[in-house]
Amino acid sequence: METNQLHRGRLIDHIQLVVRDLKVSQHFYTAVLAVLDIPVVETAEDFFWADELVVSSSKSPAALGVLTGRHHLAFQAKDRATVDAFYKTALDHGGQDNGAPGERENYHPGYYAAFVLDPDGNNIEAVFHGEAKRSAPSVVIDF
Repeated sequence: METNQLHRGRLIDHIQLVVRDLKVSQHFYTAVLAVLDIPVVETAEDFFWADELVVSSSKSPAALGVLTGRHHLAFQAKDRATVDAFYKTALDHGGQDNGAPGERENYHPGYYAAFVLDPDGNNIEAVFHGEAKRSAPSVVIDF
């Protein structure tokens, strides 16, 4: 029997985006997630997933033929350079500028982020909150 392993945070188990063009979205997300050290775990004809994120076509049985609409997703980055690389990679892979990398003074000191619109208009962010120490890199679930 194969053992699977997932790494999870504390709030979200998973989120699903239903997109117009799965191949375009897969091209975009595979590139930006690689910059963030998040591998695409599985791909199939009508979906792909990476950790908590599932992206599917409207033909996927779970989608019920309906696009999800506009969402805001914020991915954690390990440092400012990763935020910068995320932004450049996103623009190079079909994303649109929605806020160049920089410190966001209206949030908290040290909040460094970049925002792009994915091919379906979702607001995708990479954020570095500043130097901090994690108690653990993630919660590991084996099943």
